Amino acid sequence: MPLKAPHKRAQRPVAPGNAMARRIDDMVRVDHAGETAAVAIYQAQQRVFGALAHKRAITKTLAEMEAGEHVHLNAFNDELRKRKARPTALIGLWQPLSFALGAGTALLGEKCAHACTEAVEDVIEEHYQGQIEALEAADVEPELVAMFKQFREDELGHRDTAIAEGAHDAPAYPLLTRLIKAGCRTAIALSEKV
Repeated sequence: MPLKAPHKRAQRPVAPGNAMARRIDDMVRVDHAGETAAVAIYQAQQRVFGALAHKRAITKTLAEMEAGEHVHLNAFNDELRKRKARPTALIGLWQPLSFALGAGTALLGEKCAHACTEAVEDVIEEHYQGQIEALEAADVEPELVAMFKQFREDELGHRDTAIAEGAHDAPAYPLLTRLIKAGCRTAIALSEKV
């Protein structure tokens, strides 16, 4: 007698225009903004360190992290197009501010650049986890959940690299990371709505 496949509960489709669809558009919009900002941070840090021959190791690490963020950014560009959602109206503000954050922390030294990465990735990890939980609770968008989970793991990898490279040894580490985290949380809240 053939075995029956276990019953798998069907995921409810998300109808365009309903509250969950709008919430998912907000998620994609803010994640697109965050990945845009991450690319700008890493580009700025590379520009500072890349000009110095003795900073090749950190420049290579930052380039690898930026490449990962480009994968994420491209995925969110695709999601915006697929969903006919708009990016945040503040994207033109987040790019230069993020570049300035990257350049500023790099000018303060390697440890501060790594502290920046750790702070940003801490907030992003929490943010992705909240999105994952919301989608799983609504039992929708399994592909998006899988993408969020993968990206969350990637960001944790960046954070762990930053810690291993001495993020906690940055001058004024508690203050620096508190300020960066507050900025990230503010940018997330604004990008979800604007």
